Amino acid sequence: MTAAGIATFAQLYAVQAVLPGLADSFSASASQVALSVSFATGGLAVFVLVWSGVADRIGRVRVMAVALTVSTALGLVAPFAPDMWTLLALRGIQGAALGGVPAVAMAYLAEEVHHAHLSRVAGIYIAGNTVGGMSGRLVAGAVADIGGWRWGVAADSLLALAALVVFVAAVPRTRGFVPKRRDSAGPGLARRLRSAVSDPGLLALYCQALFLMGAFVTVYNYLGFRMTGPPFDLSQTLVAFLFVAYLAGTAGSAAAGRATERAGRRAVLLCGVAAMAVAAAVLLASSLAAVIGGLLLFTFGFFAAHATASAWVGRRATVSRAQAAALYTLAYYLGSSTFGWLGGVFYDTVGWPGVIVYVLALCAAAALAGTPLLRHPR
Repeated sequence: MTAAGIATFAQLYAVQAVLPGLADSFSASASQVALSVSFATGGLAVFVLVWSGVADRIGRVRVMAVALTVSTALGLVAPFAPDMWTLLALRGIQGAALGGVPAVAMAYLAEEVHHAHLSRVAGIYIAGNTVGGMSGRLVAGAVADIGGWRWGVAADSLLALAALVVFVAAVPRTRGFVPKRRDSAGPGLARRLRSAVSDPGLLALYCQALFLMGAFVTVYNYLGFRMTGPPFDLSQTLVAFLFVAYLAGTAGSAAAGRATERAGRRAVLLCGVAAMAVAAAVLLASSLAAVIGGLLLFTFGFFAAHATASAWVGRRATVSRAQAAALYTLAYYLGSSTFGWLGGVFYDTVGWPGVIVYVLALCAAAALAGTPLLRHPR
């Protein structure tokens, strides 16, 4: 599952580290080239429910293997895109294919792992996702500084191909999955979807994904533009190394799993959101050391909150576990594609301070949206 996370997130955010290079290559603004991220995450958001329905019939592991194979093939084609619109189309289709992994991964773990250990195992899985996100951005940024953004994206696709081979070779056979047939007893897909949206607590968790992911992607989308300009004037390679901050996300995901066993899920979730807000304010500093520290704390807080919320969905949902996980994933990437792009509008019109105010507003929205978790305990 760690290999699956690496293959997924290295490709999904392959272009994020090379957005300034894309802007130069296609003579586009920051918000325009950020669409290459939004199209991929938007395609993923649209197709997660489709993948969850398919997975209920053919199995979680088979869906993940097919999704990674198709997306990796598209990733190897993307560097040859002759213009921006072709690249956006390829990224949208690739994102739709990639949706097969996050749509069912948590449902797969919930079926195969004892519930007493699910929070910790979910944290480890999401930690693997952070490794993929970090390594993909780092590889793409460093290679792009030498050979351009096309070589950077190609290098990420080759990394994903290696991870796909590891996943197929190492993934255990499923023992907890029972396929759902059209003529079988039990609730149908529409009924399971209604169950997944009728619980106020689940809706509150979907909102955490929507707002927090929007804030997270906004920072990582546009921080590179700020760091390559004054007063920092960093090279593309040095900016890429800022993505090493994803290691803080690895630590945050794993720590959240342990902390929820002691302090409870709601306390850990709120602490993660508060850490993001404090760190966002620190990112206004003109000191490189302060920016690095703020980015580390911001990443730690986000992944602690995300690991807690996503595991909470798997624990809270019952008959609609796959659909609830898919809806959480849909909200997660809808936040990435819409709020992440909107952050670029703030950057183009107001600058970096406007981006930070926007991120703080998203953090506040997430905190307010979490109140039903206290009113409607399960």
